[in-house]
Amino acid sequence: MSGTRVLVVDDEAQILRALQIKLRSAGYAVETAATAQEALTKAAMRPPEAIILDVLLPDGNGTEVCREVRTWSSVPILVLSAVGEEREKIAALDAGADDYVTKPFSGDELLARLRAALRRATPSAQPVIEVGELSIDLEKRAVTMAGEPVALTPIEYELLRLLARNEGKLLTHPASLREIWGPAYREESNYLHVYISHLRRKIEPDPARPRYLLTQAGVGYRLVSPS
Repeated sequence: MSGTRVLVVDDEAQILRALQIKLRSAGYAVETAATAQEALTKAAMRPPEAIILDVLLPDGNGTEVCREVRTWSSVPILVLSAVGEEREKIAALDAGADDYVTKPFSGDELLARLRAALRRATPSAQPVIEVGELSIDLEKRAVTMAGEPVALTPIEYELLRLLARNEGKLLTHPASLREIWGPAYREESNYLHVYISHLRRKIEPDPARPRYLLTQAGVGYRLVSPS
């Protein structure tokens, strides 16, 4: 990832400086912005390869920036939010952000989430997705866990495939519902609870203590490798 250009957007000078130091020490090229308008201008003039974006800005919010950027770019976007900004955070994710980190956060966690977002943005020619011992053959629509076949219903498979294609990314309830059941579905999160429960019984070594399918309470789900 050395030299990858990252645009960091935050109106707090201390956070901007800290992120600049951390990212540059990890080999990233960093550009900064302190307002939504400055962020959009810089992103358009010299498109970055990733954006780290505060959800609350002096002249707008991260949701507006995400929505505007998504009209012309699929660049990975990580949003930063303070504890208590749950509504803004979910709105930004639904507007196209890839993940979020809650303030105060560790620099190492931010780097890990940034690396994961950049990996997801790199197209893979592999028809098989492997997450830990879970394997999903996209061409054959076949799933195995630790080498053993897993029988899934069509909806279970589509949900697992969606999560696998976004490995590590938090998918909100509305985003998942929209992808699996269509745009008319946004509030039926109970559908997801049921199917996630079914998937856990089929792929988790211990469904009561999930290691693959993780819940972010009130927000959504993500598929991760236990390692």
